[in-house]
Amino acid sequence: MTASDLIPGSRATGPWCADPYADAVRLGSGPLFLRRADGWLLPLDVERWCATADPADMTVLGRCRGAVVDIGCGPGRLVAALAALGHPALGVDVSPAAVTRAQGNGATALCRSVFDTLPGEGRWGTALLIDGNIGIGGDPRALLDRATRIAAPDGLLLVEAAPVDVDERVRVRVDDGRGRLGESFPWARVGAPALARHATATGWTVTERWAAGGREFAALRRDSHRGAGGAR
Repeated sequence: MTASDLIPGSRATGPWCADPYADAVRLGSGPLFLRRADGWLLPLDVERWCATADPADMTVLGRCRGAVVDIGCGPGRLVAALAALGHPALGVDVSPAAVTRAQGNGATALCRSVFDTLPGEGRWGTALLIDGNIGIGGDPRALLDRATRIAAPDGLLLVEAAPVDVDERVRVRVDDGRGRLGESFPWARVGAPALARHATATGWTVTERWAAGGREFAALRRDSHRGAGGAR
């Protein structure tokens, strides 16, 4: 796959299109949270997302192989960094504000849901689910199953897990900390042990785990491409 295959279109749907998230991305700063119905808040690191790739990100990007699709790319820092490293790369996100910022940063980005048809399905050498994006859609197994149709048969899936042992499906709203809330939508949080279970159930195998910058990551391959060392 070459960069000429990555042809953006436009399809904007979902709660990220017009809510406090869009404003935060345009400004490049928070505060911003995901709020559960019980009032629990998960801080969202908008400043990091809108910056350049940091050392922890680079541990992920250094493992990428071939053309890369970043699912839930946000403002596009990883796609821009991948392009600088010589990887054909496409970001996919449902937020027009995020895609606009990504494109302004020099990233190739498409405004579309991961559950819609994407360019190059079945040919991507690496797919990314970073910054908690294993939570997209509120059903990790459905998302991992979808990833089997996006990545090449011998492709790699790189996932950022929650830094705690958690496996939850909830409805959340984006909260700007000042009383403004977005629409309710389904989300999931998945720690490394739960990620391994969901991977096995959907035909993936965790072949590597590592930590960097207080964040937890895992590399997944199809069962038929199990790494010799296995998960650690």
